[in-house]
Amino acid sequence: MTYLLLSLAFIAVAAVALGIALAVSRDRKELLRRWTLPVAIAAVVVLALTAIFDNLMIGAGLMTYSTDRISGARLGLVPLEDFSYPLAALLLLPAVWLLLRRRRTRP
Repeated sequence: MTYLLLSLAFIAVAAVALGIALAVSRDRKELLRRWTLPVAIAAVVVLALTAIFDNLMIGAGLMTYSTDRISGARLGLVPLEDFSYPLAALLLLPAVWLLLRRRRTRP
């Protein structure tokens, strides 16, 4: 299995979880309006930190990748597939928050 396929699986699970969380939410439009900017800012910060620190770790030899398992596209030393895990987290964490909040507020 390639890192790209594994990455797509993580993103798909996170996207489905977020879709379910938004579908069962009563105030979906308000949530999207309120959360768009904070999630966008978090995405910029997390992806920038991923780029910086993954480049440092790969450059120091702490991590290596089998070239036949990655797509070959890189940002510096970092395979693009590495950015899918923070992206999945950015989708999954609001979903978990919504699902737990919904369960907690039930009478």
